[in-house]
Amino acid sequence: QVQLSESGGGLVQVGDALRLSCDVSGRSIQRTAMAWFRQVPGQDRDFVGAVTWSGQVSHYSDVVKGRFLISKDDAKNTLYLILNSLRLEDTAVYYCAIRSSSAAGWRSQDDYDTWGPGTQVTVSS
Repeated sequence: QVQLSESGGGLVQVGDALRLSCDVSGRSIQRTAMAWFRQVPGQDRDFVGAVTWSGQVSHYSDVVKGRFLISKDDAKNTLYLILNSLRLEDTAVYYCAIRSSSAAGWRSQDDYDTWGPGTQVTVSS
């Protein structure tokens, strides 16, 4: 059974940085595309960023581009998200996900078929 487990969330201040981790068990993430999404209560789950199976190409939402960095370490079977220059509006639960082999795109929840339970990031002033 494939399981994803996010960690690294917490309470930080505006301008701070965080590193989120997503540990994967049950399968190798080599040659696996993955992504981060985030969700605020009462709102849709929004795309944050994704990395291709090789880890060489990344996609980001416009609101985080230039501030967040996604990467994966195949040897550790872990996906990372570095959040820099955090803003109040970055407060959300952050989820990692594995892209479906049949996915056509990158930015929809429907492109991903395995999810972690999420980790809370709260940015305060």
